Amino acid sequence: MKKISILQTPPRFYPYIGGTENHVYHLSRELIKDGYAVKVICANEPKSTDKKIEGISIERLAYPFKVTNTTITPYLPISILKSKFDILHTHMPTPWSSDVSILLAKIMKKKSIITIHNDMDKSSFISKLVTKIYLYTFYKLSLALVDKIIIINPNWETSFIATKNILKNYKQKISVIPNGIDLSLFKKTRIDNRNKNKLLFVSLLDKYHSFKGIDYLLEAIKIAKNSISDIDLDIIGEGELKEYYQKKSKKLHIQNNVHFIGEIKHTDLVSHYNNASLFILPSTEIEGFGIVLLEAMACALPVIATDIVGTSKDIKKYNAGIIVKPKDAQLLANAILELLKNQKKAKLMGANGRKLVEENYDWGEIAKRIEKVYTV
Repeated sequence: MKKISILQTPPRFYPYIGGTENHVYHLSRELIKDGYAVKVICANEPKSTDKKIEGISIERLAYPFKVTNTTITPYLPISILKSKFDILHTHMPTPWSSDVSILLAKIMKKKSIITIHNDMDKSSFISKLVTKIYLYTFYKLSLALVDKIIIINPNWETSFIATKNILKNYKQKISVIPNGIDLSLFKKTRIDNRNKNKLLFVSLLDKYHSFKGIDYLLEAIKIAKNSISDIDLDIIGEGELKEYYQKKSKKLHIQNNVHFIGEIKHTDLVSHYNNASLFILPSTEIEGFGIVLLEAMACALPVIATDIVGTSKDIKKYNAGIIVKPKDAQLLANAILELLKNQKKAKLMGANGRKLVEENYDWGEIAKRIEKVYTV
């Protein structure tokens, strides 16, 4: 019996680590386990010579330039046309690769799926204008041509400020399927107490991820330090804004409380989740899902997040952490102090978080839901 062949076209792939890249990697692994053949075509960023990872075939394309955060890969159309596949699955954190993929799949008379990981918005006036033009031209065309749409954020109808009104016109195509988590990797490994007053934040530190809310987190640490002088924040990630955040920490006189760990291997995150007493994701806008929250909760770590992240309702339902309004350093500081000063409550929330992930976000089950979209 011939294997069904899936072609995935994310902007980037492993060893680049981000929410979309993790999604494509874990989905591809599960698809292979279930008997599918999987190929990934992506930009060669960061540069890698790996052509196969755990059964996933990879074609990495050169890109001469970027437009905002979008890698432009001129060879992508030719590469897709030369590929043999039954279903094309593209991913929309950025334009170009998804738009080209959907158009070519239509021309080749192949079924196409798009997973939308984030809302789309930019901070500067020019970028906002360009994004607005794109949304009402190529984005709408792609949504009209694609066969099925998957959105990972269950709250997209309220939290996707820039695109919700466009997406609502295609509701008959939409399935809401969240990110999954590798429960065999992300789990509680410490049997002793976690490091007291140790907070953790994980994100790229570039301008495209400034919506993760680190400015407000640093201001909250300044406030919380007045009550807990030895509060400790580890920031994992690299990017051009790292120096800016370091300078801000000094300006707030919290440089001894904030530690910039830098970039680490994805698998090494497990030990950091297990060493911390609290994980924080204070996103301010366009947050698609917040997969780091799943990783933290899988390690039985209580979390604090804002009400725009895709898991916020589940976190409330399971009492796995505290949900606050975005862009409010005082509310964030209050939540931090509440959990650091009540270890019994924090421990209960951590246990609830693990239960939440086990019952709702196992990658094996998530992949099966995506496979149903392929076959319907």
